[in-house]
Amino acid sequence: MKKTPRSAAARTARLAALPLGYAGRTALGLGKRIGGAPADAVLSELQQRTAEQLFRTLGELKGGAMKVGQAMSIFEAALPDELSAPYRDQLTRLQDSAPPMPTITVRQILSRELGPAYAEHLTDLDPVPAAAASIGQVHRARRDGRDVAVKVQYPGAGDALRNDLRQLSRVARGIGPAFPGIDVKPLVEELQARVEEELDYHLEAEAQRVFAAAYADDPDIVVPGVLAGTGEVLVSEWLDSPASLAKVIRDGSQAERDHYGEIFVRFLFGGPARTGMLHADPHPGNFRLLPGADGEPGRIGVLDYGAVARLPDGGLPRSLGALIRIACLDDYEELAAALREEGFIKESVSIDAERLRSYLSPFIEPARAETFTFSRAWMQEQFKRVNDPRGDAYPVMLRLNLPPAYLLIHRTWVGGIGVLSQLGATIPFRSILEESLPGFAAT
Repeated sequence: MKKTPRSAAARTARLAALPLGYAGRTALGLGKRIGGAPADAVLSELQQRTAEQLFRTLGELKGGAMKVGQAMSIFEAALPDELSAPYRDQLTRLQDSAPPMPTITVRQILSRELGPAYAEHLTDLDPVPAAAASIGQVHRARRDGRDVAVKVQYPGAGDALRNDLRQLSRVARGIGPAFPGIDVKPLVEELQARVEEELDYHLEAEAQRVFAAAYADDPDIVVPGVLAGTGEVLVSEWLDSPASLAKVIRDGSQAERDHYGEIFVRFLFGGPARTGMLHADPHPGNFRLLPGADGEPGRIGVLDYGAVARLPDGGLPRSLGALIRIACLDDYEELAAALREEGFIKESVSIDAERLRSYLSPFIEPARAETFTFSRAWMQEQFKRVNDPRGDAYPVMLRLNLPPAYLLIHRTWVGGIGVLSQLGATIPFRSILEESLPGFAAT
């Protein structure tokens, strides 16, 4: 196994080489379009090499590189099958692809963060990490007679993360063609804006405690309690789970897809009202399966609270639900006025109501029906439609503005819809919005 490059120079060189390494100029012709070129425009052999090099490099480097790879993986469902198939195996492997820290390094960090006598309270530390994340790894141990998860941040993770994101911002234009239709640069900028919060395990512990308290008696969601948190170490209750949501995406039954998909979206949309925060990392690896005694679909354990949006009004903005409700009523004249008031349409911009309907109506479809089946085919159609310069949706997309207050909410929701589409879940989406989204239900 290759050693993870730690020096800034080595990491920068690996990242800078990415666009050239997979014949970026050949792929560049795809631009931001999905499905705009025939399938034979991108050779399957080239795609395979592209996927393997891109995600192997991102996975080995961890830090900001892996964060971008994980964020991109959520949108995999939007790619046409002939483009996405070569990437899926690499994306699945990305979650656990980094070499572990030496055990002595882990113990040195624990001694520094928890005190030299930490081993008196934290026993049976497994030297083999149970999981590897982008800026740290998790070890199983014992505390007060019970199993615990010990999350330890990689040495120098902060500097590596900042440097990676700066470099990835520079090469985003070259990496982008690996995911036609997905604009990588704003995604990297989003990660840059939140990097300091994710590096501080004090903040993560604080957020996890809030979620754990809010979901303490929930029949569907389990949030491990926090036992200790410092700047670089987080100790929480151990969650005994055989697999993550990624397994259901890969080979789950339809019953499992529907069951876990509904719990997933209820947590994503319902969490803000309970906690005042939005869990902003809907990567499937953060959602652990907790089957019933006989193996039947059960609860979901939710991990990783480093990326959360602390909502200024203590929940999702009421205006968001009102906008979706107006769209469901098919009143696009009123919707255009409301969008302008909220800053989605700037004063100097004019958008025809019919063209706005053409752009938004298919996206609103899940909120209209009693039940809706999310699928790769549906999401691929939406991406293809809005990225077709010849269609009505494309110019509307270019003229809409995304206010800063909605940026993280928008990206989290799009990511969540991407996961539902990977699952192929059929869920009562409208009723979930009525229960969870302020301003959506008729008053």
